[in-house]
Amino acid sequence: MSLDLNLLVSLDALLQERSVTRAAQRLGLSQPTLSTALARLRRHFGDELLTRVGNAYELTPLAERLCENTTEALNWTDRVFQTRADFDPATAEHEFTLVLTDCQLPTFGRTLADLVSEAAPGVRLRFRHSTEAFVQRAHDNLRTVDAIVLPQGLLAQLPSLDLFQDRWVCVASADTSSGGVTSMTELADRPWVLPFYHPTVIFPSLRRLRDHGIEPRVEITTEGFLAVPHLIAGTDRLSLVPERITHQFDETRGMVVLDLAIELGVLVETLWWHPLHERDPAHIWLRQIAALAGRLLATDVARTRRPR
Repeated sequence: MSLDLNLLVSLDALLQERSVTRAAQRLGLSQPTLSTALARLRRHFGDELLTRVGNAYELTPLAERLCENTTEALNWTDRVFQTRADFDPATAEHEFTLVLTDCQLPTFGRTLADLVSEAAPGVRLRFRHSTEAFVQRAHDNLRTVDAIVLPQGLLAQLPSLDLFQDRWVCVASADTSSGGVTSMTELADRPWVLPFYHPTVIFPSLRRLRDHGIEPRVEITTEGFLAVPHLIAGTDRLSLVPERITHQFDETRGMVVLDLAIELGVLVETLWWHPLHERDPAHIWLRQIAALAGRLLATDVARTRRPR
């Protein structure tokens, strides 16, 4: 059966809208046209895809599996047709997708967005949240985005660019800690909130603690740093965060940075990308503007704003 690219677009709309009528409206086509497309898709897959339940339609198990693959395929199609022999930021119409943690958005993300807005008014940025699942399969997942920002050392065998340095600090609630020197015994005894805590994703700060015989008693894990103040306020919990984001915390939460007898280590934030982007002119420009954003942060010239 011969299929054309328009059927992929129709399939995506049908799976997302779960309605022939709404899919037709979304694509600006007539309902009979979408009905014909659905009939062809049903013959191709040997499956109903959409089944009526009462007054609504539901996806079949096969259609559920197709959802993610269809969206990814369309993203790749867009990338193919966006590719050009050169890249002029002043005139380009383009979208870059970057994966960042929540604490990188108000610092690196904001600085990068300002630079892109000034140099390339037709370029859009899409920021996706970094998750454990994405990092675990970074080699495959980086095929579907332009880059991810992660600490140096977490990935291997991928091209990368160091952006800026930070350092790890231990934070606690001011209600239960004065900020004075915290003993090794106290670090071992108190409960912890650890962002992105996973056996295979080990930040240097956690490795330093373990090197000194301290295995944090993890009470809460989270895929984000900016929630830490809310999770430790008024409790005896401790957490490890990049120092730069402590300036983003709401001062009313009463956070303190503890003075430890050990150094938790330097954090080097790094841009990683898939080798398939290596020679793409648009991506080369993105890396150049990202490097500039990193330099601005490193020299404290970045125009960041406190969250409201």
